[in-house]
Amino acid sequence: MITFYGIRTCDTCRKAMKTLDAAGRAYNFVDLRADADMTALAPRWIAAVGADTLVNRKSTTWRSLSDADKAKAASDAGAADLLAAHPTLVKRPVIETGGEVFVGWTGEVQKKVGV
Repeated sequence: MITFYGIRTCDTCRKAMKTLDAAGRAYNFVDLRADADMTALAPRWIAAVGADTLVNRKSTTWRSLSDADKAKAASDAGAADLLAAHPTLVKRPVIETGGEVFVGWTGEVQKKVGV
């Protein structure tokens, strides 16, 4: 079973969900803002893929942060705290399949989730 973490209004997430639906792949959607326990998830995801992969430094949320907050992303613990405080900083979608974690909706990720 796929657990799909995203935001319903995110264009990339909507595209990914549409592709998964068309391929007949079942998934459990978890809204990063409303339903995700980012305090628990962020450290686990950072351990799996790294903070550089997980933190979206091109987002509007990132650009609105202070320089001091941005500096926190340099360490894994700081990045985890930042993502817990600002879930929209997560590069989306984050997809968990068993023990694997994938970030984004690239062709490589699509192959790995079977679409």
